[in-house]
Amino acid sequence: MRITSRLPVWVLGALLMGGAMLAGEALAQEHGEHGREGPGREGPGRDGLGRSMDGRGQVLDSRYNHGRFYPPMGTSIRALPEGYRPYFHGGGRFYFAGGVWYAPGPAGFVVVRPPFGLVVSVLPPYYSTVWIGGIPYYYANNVYYTWQPDQNGYVVAEPPGDPNAPAQPPPPGSQEDLIIYPKNGQSSEQQAADRYECHRWAKSQTGFDPTVAGSGGDRNNYNRAMSACLQARGYEVK
Repeated sequence: MRITSRLPVWVLGALLMGGAMLAGEALAQEHGEHGREGPGREGPGRDGLGRSMDGRGQVLDSRYNHGRFYPPMGTSIRALPEGYRPYFHGGGRFYFAGGVWYAPGPAGFVVVRPPFGLVVSVLPPYYSTVWIGGIPYYYANNVYYTWQPDQNGYVVAEPPGDPNAPAQPPPPGSQEDLIIYPKNGQSSEQQAADRYECHRWAKSQTGFDPTVAGSGGDRNNYNRAMSACLQARGYEVK
């Protein structure tokens, strides 16, 4: 059945323009909600401690220029995000997704800090490498991780010294100078897994480990191996 309109042309035009304006407003709100700082009634603000927040109530972690937003500790959610990883430690159950840790709560799950000593196989999708006392720490969301060869994983570590102290510059040749871009829309969790697996392969091929101070081998060879591995997995590497 074909439906025809008997409305005047100017009325139809007004309706179409109004619909476009509503769609544009919805799109602007969506970008404001998921972006970083910007104006708008749905935009970011500050919490009671003066920390920057985005439109979803997430808090900016600016330590070490990390520059990522995370939900505040104690935030309650009904269901875990997709792609989470379960962990068990000290008789407790924990879940890890997107750099955020969760534990079972009365209404589902609660954002928590992981216990010290918990071992993970893959670092958060976005992390900052911080050298303190000649040791590399991997930092994200107020949590520090260190590489432990004997456990073949990254261990949640206690904050090294004064957490507000400026980070030391990395030793010569230890900079992470690869810029990686996912060409195939890989998720943040997949990016972290691919980067970790390529790191292990590049380390085995070259003998260089950027996570160990004073590691043998050559950084340039390691970078070339990392680039080849990541390119084969669908990444652009510069």
